[in-house]
Amino acid sequence: MTFSVQAEIYDRFVGRYSEDLARAVVDRAGVRSGLKVLDVGAGTGKLTGVLAGIVGEENVAAVEPSEPFAATLANAFPAADIRLGTAEKLPFDDGSFDVVLAQLVVNFMADPEAGLAEMARVTRPGGCVAGASWDYRGEMTMLSTFWEAAGEIDERGAAARDERTRMRFGNPEELVELWVGAGLREVEGAQIVVSASYSGYDDLWEPFLAGVGPAGDFTVSLEPEAQAALREEYRRKLGSPEGSFDLHARAWYAAGRR
Repeated sequence: MTFSVQAEIYDRFVGRYSEDLARAVVDRAGVRSGLKVLDVGAGTGKLTGVLAGIVGEENVAAVEPSEPFAATLANAFPAADIRLGTAEKLPFDDGSFDVVLAQLVVNFMADPEAGLAEMARVTRPGGCVAGASWDYRGEMTMLSTFWEAAGEIDERGAAARDERTRMRFGNPEELVELWVGAGLREVEGAQIVVSASYSGYDDLWEPFLAGVGPAGDFTVSLEPEAQAALREEYRRKLGSPEGSFDLHARAWYAAGRR
């Protein structure tokens, strides 16, 4: 599994859902002008960009472990404080930020409990810590349907990577428990539903061939014949779309106060 790919490839993959999701997360976290904010696991910068548009780049910091993504962020947001690093060891002093956000990151942290504890540490007293994770087990259509198809092609290989079962935080109760365990108070969980548009089936399929994330890793592990079979099975399970189409994606959201 890797996210060491060019930003534009990730943005054609799950990234195309990220800006709408970011706007919803930011709204629920109460981000407003005058606040200092941190984006943890910033990826290609969709959330960073939304934050910069509200509070100004100079009031935004971002931490990202992928070198290609961190370089993209630094180029896109020169006035922001961009750091190469992980959630588990945030390079900031205690109470540095009013709002700390982690979008689609907690399931990829090596130690989620340590990551949330760090996010809480760098948040000022009374500040907000918020994050979101896909509903891998249900209504994140792009990924849940992919894994249904993958299991038909290579049951054992798919099971080893299947995000529906491999991700720890797959419902709002699990996210809320993680937030509470970090010592946050007034914790709430909710759902956010977004969608993405595709110009055709190849627009959806081609990014899987770049090996992004668990689904891409599974795809490139297959021999060409099995890849072709997966392509067709995935398309069939999506209803054999012709021409442009949309897919919906549900994310679970959690927020609490330090």
